[in-house]
Amino acid sequence: MSTLILSHESYLTHDTGEYHPEHAGRLKSVLKALDQQTFAGVRREDAPQATHAEIARAHPGAYVETILNAIPTHGLRHLDGDTVVSPGSREAMLRAAGAAVRAVNAVCTGEFDNAFCAVRPPGHHAESDKPMGFCLVNNAAVGALHARAAHGHKRVAVIDFDVHHGNGTQEMFWDDADAFYASTHQYPFYPGTGARREKGAHNNIVNVPVAAGSGHDVFRAGLNDEILPALVAFKPEFIVISAGFDAHRDDPLGQLCLSETDFAWATAAIMDVAKSVCGKRVVSVLEGGYNLDALADCVTAHVETLKDH
Repeated sequence: MSTLILSHESYLTHDTGEYHPEHAGRLKSVLKALDQQTFAGVRREDAPQATHAEIARAHPGAYVETILNAIPTHGLRHLDGDTVVSPGSREAMLRAAGAAVRAVNAVCTGEFDNAFCAVRPPGHHAESDKPMGFCLVNNAAVGALHARAAHGHKRVAVIDFDVHHGNGTQEMFWDDADAFYASTHQYPFYPGTGARREKGAHNNIVNVPVAAGSGHDVFRAGLNDEILPALVAFKPEFIVISAGFDAHRDDPLGQLCLSETDFAWATAAIMDVAKSVCGKRVVSVLEGGYNLDALADCVTAHVETLKDH
């Protein structure tokens, strides 16, 4: 398999303030993990900036301008209780979305089999008209909708295994019969969405909520028995993974008990579906993960699986 890794130094300039869990050290940990010898032959690229039009497929109207206008020229500004922007957030935000766009282009044209976007800020809590939960732009949704608009892959899917439910992606896809969103996540938990009864206007949403303290057996059963069969039945033409690793047992922001081997297994399972239904077309976009050692281990397992499976 040929895998592309996309990242950019501007992600380190998105300053969220002292003690904020979504800090630049996360990306440093990820990039250090990706510098291991096992990834020596993997192609790296700097992520470009997404255009406003590319972002507007997920965030219509004046959303981009509103967020950019909120970014301060110095210091920090809170957009809500835990979503912070700084002068460096402008470029980081545009290049996080741009990574997803470039990754989709690379996979859709056959340049690479798959791609991993090592980005920040994360994206899956950002709704069509509202930033929240550390997220400014919904990078995964931008990528999925770009696959449709630019490459004609009408039926797109996002699979999310972050410990937190991706309320933003669900909201964006809710009324879209050709967009599928599936999530396994701790529940009840932030952001309060993701109940099993939330199925979308076209039965195109699959939520598998799991209780705090759940481990690999519950996680794997949720994917095997519910998410993957629904994904196969949907027959997507392109798959995006919202790759959050805060369901790891050591993560300070979640209470699930997964390990890096669980994320490797989930990645392989999604790739197997992609091979059978959409010509292996998979792009993965980093979401959460807040224990630096666990995050590094999980990213290593995830990208090794993308590369080798």
